[in-house]
Amino acid sequence: MRKDHRPYWLKHWLVRFRKWRTRYFLLPQFDAIGVEPEIMDPGSVHVFGRNIVLGNYPHLISTPDNCIRFTTLGHRGGDAFITIGDYVLISPGVRISAAESITIGDACMIAANVYISDSDWHGLYNRTRPFRCTAPVKLGNNVWIGDSAIICKGVSIGDNSVVGAGSVVTKDVPANTVVAGNPAHEIKKINPGRRMITREALFADAFRQAHNLDELDRMLMDGNSLRGWLRALLLPRRGD
Repeated sequence: MRKDHRPYWLKHWLVRFRKWRTRYFLLPQFDAIGVEPEIMDPGSVHVFGRNIVLGNYPHLISTPDNCIRFTTLGHRGGDAFITIGDYVLISPGVRISAAESITIGDACMIAANVYISDSDWHGLYNRTRPFRCTAPVKLGNNVWIGDSAIICKGVSIGDNSVVGAGSVVTKDVPANTVVAGNPAHEIKKINPGRRMITREALFADAFRQAHNLDELDRMLMDGNSLRGWLRALLLPRRGD
């Protein structure tokens, strides 16, 4: 479809229903979660294990065909932790799996199909015994992880750094650094003296932003009707 044919009132009702599903069925699965979570499809966010924490204003863009997965499975029966900061964006297909500890800072952006794990999950010589090789993973603030990148055990990524799409990160990345490749290596430096605008800026006036988005919906859906939406679903025409 080239446009959303739903009437405004229908989309508004569906958004309220989605938030109800999120509040009653998804959020209780986390040990803690901050204010104003935005979950695009709560049924496609899969949570397994305990000690999984989300900060304020998390934005999870999950889709039914590409789920987001959080998993904690402690080393030798111990606890494992996933701790995610404020204003974080997590895209479809992201998998975060912890056997020990994964920490993600504020305002990070994680693109589609990224895999972050703090464990090899099986030994090199004894592959019947899991959890032999773990080391914590830490992402600083305002880190950007590109599409389909892999962050391996023991890696620490400094503030403001960027990991290119498809990269495999096996070693620490300093702050203000762009890396790419397999294995990832430095491509360029980011100037720490320049002003950095992070995702936090989007929520400086959250009420005003929500109002503006609502007004945009009203404008784009002006003239839409229930009959027109059903017609576009059942009898689509060229240009729909």
